[in-house]
Amino acid sequence: MADPFMENLSEYLGSSEPAVRLILSILLGYPFALVYRWFLFHQSATLLHLFHTFSGLALATFNFESQVYHSFLCIVIQFLLLRLMGRTVTCILSSFIFQMVYLLMGYYYTATDEYDIKWTMPHCVLTLKLIGLALDYYDGGKEPAQLSADQKKSALSSTPSLLEVFGFSYFYGGFLVGPQFTLRNYQRLVSREMSDCPGQPPNSVVPAIKRLGLGMLSLTIFTIGGPHFPDSYYLTDEFEAQPFWYKSLYILLWVKINLYKYISCWLITEGVCILSGLGYNGKNEKGEHHWDACANVRVWLFETTPLFTGTINSFNINTNAWVARHVFKRLKFLGNKLLSQMFTLLFLAIWHGLHSGYLICFSMEFIIVNVEKQAQALVWDSPLLTSIARSPLYALVYVVQQFIHWLFMGYSLVPFCLFTYDKWLKVYFSLYFCGHIFFFAAFLVLPYLCKLLVPRKKGTEKKED
Repeated sequence: MADPFMENLSEYLGSSEPAVRLILSILLGYPFALVYRWFLFHQSATLLHLFHTFSGLALATFNFESQVYHSFLCIVIQFLLLRLMGRTVTCILSSFIFQMVYLLMGYYYTATDEYDIKWTMPHCVLTLKLIGLALDYYDGGKEPAQLSADQKKSALSSTPSLLEVFGFSYFYGGFLVGPQFTLRNYQRLVSREMSDCPGQPPNSVVPAIKRLGLGMLSLTIFTIGGPHFPDSYYLTDEFEAQPFWYKSLYILLWVKINLYKYISCWLITEGVCILSGLGYNGKNEKGEHHWDACANVRVWLFETTPLFTGTINSFNINTNAWVARHVFKRLKFLGNKLLSQMFTLLFLAIWHGLHSGYLICFSMEFIIVNVEKQAQALVWDSPLLTSIARSPLYALVYVVQQFIHWLFMGYSLVPFCLFTYDKWLKVYFSLYFCGHIFFFAAFLVLPYLCKLLVPRKKGTEKKED
């Protein structure tokens, strides 16, 4: 049903009603976290699970009304799979197939050619949570010697209750836009371990406010800059008629501004997690307390890195960590890192949606990351390039590198945001497929540059003589 207040507020803010509801819901995490700290921190685990469940359900209903039943149903079925199938491969496969098929069917029946905020948005986050839950439960039945360090931290030694799974799934600090966290960490939160002073509310108000402030700054940048760089401009005759340099500059600025849409949401929700204690990450070597367990973006690295891998490592961190732990590392049996990387990126593309643009985006990521690794190896193996990288001349190289970095980052994300092949293909034609040409050319040229710039080892020279 239409809500006149929300309609008027959305019109006043110049944004869509679903977007305004989402931002308000994320911000509501702060009063929920304060209620938890002030009134519920020392209460029983049952009461805490109920609070987390109903607060998350309230946010879900506020945003998606009756469609909240999708998440509720998937959580119940996941719990039944754990109980009925136990710590078995069958449970893992059943969980993976059911949760992914349900998500993809949701994409299929709700898909449009635009970016819509609908129930599938939080459901893709929930899908990873529930699949990860099955994997962590399975790991809990293994011998400790068989587990990696990450698996030991997340493995479940006992079967969770239905109420516990609900609280974990609907926790207000992670239900709508993430971050990903394990049930084991959620259990530690409920048992009052996630604190710099165990058993007492954490001293996390200041770190939480800092992330909130940074998130609001990012949201302001996107709110002001976003309307000047709309996705729709790519499809206009005006964009197609612009010179190549203008299109390149537009893509570079467009991607920088539009990524703040995601960064702002992640920073604000990270502040919620920090305030509740879920963001506590222990001490470093200096004895300083860290609050980055739920960090989904490393802002300084994101803003300064000239590397594609640097941006990837600083962006959507917890989802990337989930995929690394539960997909990439579990594909070790393939015996080939490139093959594991390909399947991991294919999984990510399908998880994002059924549009062809996702496949193109992640295939570009695969190409770019591997070319960049070869280029980095060349720089460090070549005395000439190493000396340039360590000289004052690198300041100029850095500027050029950043231009290339953000131009082709934007180039890769065009299909991610335009979705369908008729749209992204039109843009790529107008850009002369410059990204594909640049990186395929680099892939072919780098081996020859390596022969030219990297000195031969003495042993190799003698063998050739």
